[in-house]
Amino acid sequence: MDFEESFINAQDFDSLVQVEQAQEMKESTTTTPPPVANKRGRKPGKKSSDKVDIRAKLERSRQSARECRARKKLRYQYLEELVTDREKAVVLLRQELDKYRMWCGEVDEGRIPEGFPGLLDEMGAVKQESAGGVLIM
Repeated sequence: MDFEESFINAQDFDSLVQVEQAQEMKESTTTTPPPVANKRGRKPGKKSSDKVDIRAKLERSRQSARECRARKKLRYQYLEELVTDREKAVVLLRQELDKYRMWCGEVDEGRIPEGFPGLLDEMGAVKQESAGGVLIM
């Protein structure tokens, strides 16, 4: 290739510049993002079919709220039953504690309380010797 062939003639250069300018214009129009609109509020151009969608969405929301209230009611019922059971257990334990306090008072006075030997047998604290019948506590 000789020196003269390596140069582009003026017409070819002008057409090449025009093609590059056209490509730059095309790229600049496609790469610029559209202006961001405010996302709140109603959108223009909504159809009546969108109203059906909104109504369906509202109905789903209402149904979800009903289910949530039902779950909340069940949870509160469960917790109330739990509290009631615990209160009954507390009352029974207090009665048992009062019984043991009475028994302690009777033992301090030297008497064997009613039901005390049965409790000891139940707990396995009393052993009778086979030979002499002596109680060991």
